[in-house]
Amino acid sequence: MDKIKIAVLGYGNLGRGVECAVKQNPDMVLAGIYTRRDPKTIRPLTEGVKVCHVSELEQPQDIDVLILCSGSATELPVQTPKYAAMYNVIDSFDNHHDIPKHFANVDAAAKASGHTAAISIGWDPGLFSLNRAIATLALPVGENYTFWGRGVSQGHSNAIRKIEGVLDARQYTVPVESAVEAVRSGKNPQLTTRQKHTRECYVVAADGADKEKIRETIVNMPDYFADYDTTVYFITQEELDRDHKGLPHGGSVIRSGKTGWDLENDEVVEFKLTLDSNPEFTSSVIVAYARAVARLAKEGKTGCNTIFDIPVAYALPMTGEEIRKNLL
Repeated sequence: MDKIKIAVLGYGNLGRGVECAVKQNPDMVLAGIYTRRDPKTIRPLTEGVKVCHVSELEQPQDIDVLILCSGSATELPVQTPKYAAMYNVIDSFDNHHDIPKHFANVDAAAKASGHTAAISIGWDPGLFSLNRAIATLALPVGENYTFWGRGVSQGHSNAIRKIEGVLDARQYTVPVESAVEAVRSGKNPQLTTRQKHTRECYVVAADGADKEKIRETIVNMPDYFADYDTTVYFITQEELDRDHKGLPHGGSVIRSGKTGWDLENDEVVEFKLTLDSNPEFTSSVIVAYARAVARLAKEGKTGCNTIFDIPVAYALPMTGEEIRKNLL
């Protein structure tokens, strides 16, 4: 049986995670790494894999699925529709509010070219989305709650690094434990953004930088910190490298609902993740669903998909008989 040929566009934390995940899936092979950097500067872990400049994707490549490992803010909205016109693709686009628009753009490009695509595959959106749906169908009377962390937010960390006088930074999203416990108790609390999470920022400032100005800029930054109780800690680069070099994350999806004729019974469904490496876990999910994209493409299904549209069986490296025997 031919192996699924996976290619990666982008070789940052997510791209390296994809490389590791492909190694763990015997039915796949890494067919290439494509980068905007000088290919000679890339040192892949996979022996013998070709590293090419992204421009080479303009000419047809022997790829079953292209995994896009770029950022959601400005890159994926352009890249995913572009490459869906050339290849079967999958991304981890995570701007929840813009998913409908992104889906429409990718769907149009993939259908016009006869390709298969999947977007917003990871853990949120992705596995958390699937679990919100499962809990909702089981408890139609209820509320969904999503808590993230404690973990590093790479996007928020990057936003801090762009502030004048900041040399480096890590930002942690931290769920408010009292809010989590109130949800788990079945009380169905009405929670504001500020009541659900806090933010902790560890910042390395340049010599002579105005730390109070940096702190004020962070805590008042719209869309990132202004709606949260935010604490800023100034530390040295040595402390940051020693104590905050990892990329842990996680969180919970909880649905609290009611059952019974008079809704007299409380029911709580929870799905929880605790991750040492956010990008490596995200990559593992993407690679599994790249398998599903390859299978859908082989069946002739074109257009865009989300995690709701893809049978779980298509993402598993097992036959139907094996799934029924071992997982059902």
